[in-house]
Amino acid sequence: MAGRRSAEKNNLRKRANDQCSSLRILTDGPGNRSILFYYIRCMKKLLLGCLILGMYLASQAQTLNVMTFNIRMHTASDSANAWPHRKDLVASQILFHDVHLLGVQEALNDQMIDLRERLLKYKSLGGGRDDGKEKGEYSAIFYDTTRLMVLKTGMFWLSETPDVPGSKSWDAAITRMVTWARFRDRKTKKVFYAFNTHFDHIGKQARRESAELLLKKVNELAGHTPSIITGDFNAEPHDEPVQILMKENNPLKFTDSKSISETGHYGPTGSFNAWKNKEVSDDPIDYIFLRGNWRVSKHANISQTWGGRFASDHFAVMAAVGF
Repeated sequence: MAGRRSAEKNNLRKRANDQCSSLRILTDGPGNRSILFYYIRCMKKLLLGCLILGMYLASQAQTLNVMTFNIRMHTASDSANAWPHRKDLVASQILFHDVHLLGVQEALNDQMIDLRERLLKYKSLGGGRDDGKEKGEYSAIFYDTTRLMVLKTGMFWLSETPDVPGSKSWDAAITRMVTWARFRDRKTKKVFYAFNTHFDHIGKQARRESAELLLKKVNELAGHTPSIITGDFNAEPHDEPVQILMKENNPLKFTDSKSISETGHYGPTGSFNAWKNKEVSDDPIDYIFLRGNWRVSKHANISQTWGGRFASDHFAVMAAVGF
């Protein structure tokens, strides 16, 4: 037994000496040392590449895909573009782009039912503008329940009496409202607010006052918490409502997500097609606005067609964001 142990010790000693001799051979001489240093440099570059790739994959996993989509109300007068012919197209765009947070405009109750049936991992927030329940168009929020947890939600109306359902003020042609929610991201554990709206299409004063009221309510509800506003504002970038939201001397101003996209903008710059074969203007009226320490990796207006037909008379607007 003692002889066997002694033999094992000698074998271990011999193997250790052989390894040390191999290392001496590798480093002995300028040529061999160069090979070793080159090998070390390659390993460092490989490790750095793996680290960068890991950081990129982690950032992609934390990206929040946000979409605003005026889906066009259900009206038979749209004929071949009426909702029954489009509902699957709208849902497929949302699902294909893996949207986590969605603000829809013009959705009537039957359209909300159709979307809920097709967006199975999503839940919706908000009610109809006429009564806060099921009557009138919704400015609803859909959210991916596997990614986001709703902490609080509510609605207010764009009027001089924002807590009164169905209220209308100024020169607004019809009732307008905002749906909002406080969310926690299940992946990042971070909290943010989302607001979704649809400004009046006729009243200039109503759009101006709505922008002022929206900023005021965001400040009351969210304070300095990072916030997102999605919506159809019926206003182009140079128009007063958009300028109010992005007013430079306001410390709580919002930023158009398109303007800070790290990869620029993809797709048409206009967002309204009016059932024509392309956008009717190069300027958008649908936006995703951000406030807080957000970064935007991608921004797009999605103009996909099926047999030459769009999913809506507005293009969906999407931004991949994180903070």
